[in-house]
Amino acid sequence: MSAASEKVAVVVVTYNRADLLERMLEGLAGLDRPADAVVVVDNASSDHTREVLERSTLPGLVAIHTTDNLGGAGGFRLGLQTAYERGYEVMWLMDDDVVPAPDCLTRLLEVDGSCLIAVREDRSGALVEKAALRFDLRNPLAIRPKTASIDSTYATRAQMPATVEVENVAFEGFLVRRAVIDRIGLPDASYFIFYDDVDFAIRARRAGFTIRAVRDAVLVRQLDFDQQHDLAGWKGYYMYRNLFAVHFRYGENALVRLKPWLVTLAVVVLSPLRGGRAEARNVSRALRDARGMRTPPAR
Repeated sequence: MSAASEKVAVVVVTYNRADLLERMLEGLAGLDRPADAVVVVDNASSDHTREVLERSTLPGLVAIHTTDNLGGAGGFRLGLQTAYERGYEVMWLMDDDVVPAPDCLTRLLEVDGSCLIAVREDRSGALVEKAALRFDLRNPLAIRPKTASIDSTYATRAQMPATVEVENVAFEGFLVRRAVIDRIGLPDASYFIFYDDVDFAIRARRAGFTIRAVRDAVLVRQLDFDQQHDLAGWKGYYMYRNLFAVHFRYGENALVRLKPWLVTLAVVVLSPLRGGRAEARNVSRALRDARGMRTPPAR
């Protein structure tokens, strides 16, 4: 089957960002190669998201309103499962805070590959693509496994080659063909938020699929990246827990799999100087709970 004839479903997860969602849907409506379906998972939003979806005239729109917030991980799993079960060959994942360039899907479908990502720019045109060129789960001395990203390697999108092989993805512009899901299954909903996309990318690569960023497929982020989360707050718990789970599941040697214990010890010891008791409680609970995530759930 040629790429031009493949049936494409966009999968969007949204939560309480109705105005951003509306602009994103307008961007999808402006694609020069429109999607055949748009599956929007509304994660129990309490704002006017339902009204935005009800008044949308976007062809092929499927709105799923959950009764509970499934998190990004659960939302993408549900959306992908819906598109997969309806027989779509290509699924293109999207957050509610990006707007695709009119030719974004066209440029992606021109590239041969089962796992592709669009490249993100901010509203000024600056390159802000965080996908990792190297995600190191072998070196126990690597404090952070992401040792190089697209935006740390290339000053502008124009400086990139036409495609760049990457080792992780964000579920924001990630295109996946059903052969990948046939092989590795769906995203793991237990992550709730953070690292579900990293987990999926690791599983895909270990199953033999290459992931490539496509320079000329552009997504424009409507919000600035905020990489500095409060590690003493609720998001900090998930960041620690899910990072630890990735190390436990996929660390390539015993020393890498030991890193969560060492990080926890360091955070607890240093808590009087930074983060305080709240972060120490977060990291301790995260370590305990990540140990229960050592084995990925059955497909």
